[in-house]
Amino acid sequence: MLERIHLVLLLPLLLALLAGCQSQPVRDPAFAPVEPVVASPMEQANGAIYQAGFERSWFENVRARRVGDILLVTLVENTQAKHTNAGKVSKSNSNSVSNPTLLGKPFSFVMPLIKGGAGATAASELESSHDFSGSGENTQNNQFSGSVSVMVIDVLPNGYLKVRGEKRISMTGGNEYIRVSGIVRPEDIDTGNTIDSTKIADATLTYVGDGQNTVASEMGWLAKFFISALMPF
Repeated sequence: MLERIHLVLLLPLLLALLAGCQSQPVRDPAFAPVEPVVASPMEQANGAIYQAGFERSWFENVRARRVGDILLVTLVENTQAKHTNAGKVSKSNSNSVSNPTLLGKPFSFVMPLIKGGAGATAASELESSHDFSGSGENTQNNQFSGSVSVMVIDVLPNGYLKVRGEKRISMTGGNEYIRVSGIVRPEDIDTGNTIDSTKIADATLTYVGDGQNTVASEMGWLAKFFISALMPF
């Protein structure tokens, strides 16, 4: 019995120690790097100095253009949005039924359950009133800066480059992940092999985290219930 009590007392301490352990960042398979395309074997004894597919220029700015090449993306996102919504509904209803007449006299009856009860009529009135008002306001101001190196994963038939990349940062209290993917025009890549994130088509920019800091900033399940569609009030 004493051993069970000790186990119950030590269990919360063990859980707290496990929660405090720092886990390593987890790689997202969807943003994993790709291997460069292997060039086909060179033909032997063809008598030519230049071999197609094996060229390397010494006098040009090296820019990403093949599968497996690396491109630096500069994050320059700055968005602002504001949305305001208000609504009000009011409804009232009133119904009345007059007392009918029976043989030329107003209808009435005596309450049988009340001794000496006075006569009651069949006249009735019903009134109802409903009022509803609601308002909502949403303001967002997002700023994203920094840089992420991505890799060319495919070259489209028109020469555009599909790129993707992920940066994983492990810090005290959790891990941070920055993921970038999209389509790039080779003409938009500058001489330093860099491109702004605003020039990426079909861009996906993700900044997420895990760990105790992220969990502490999340709303609890009970608070989510009270603001969900399941809450009738």
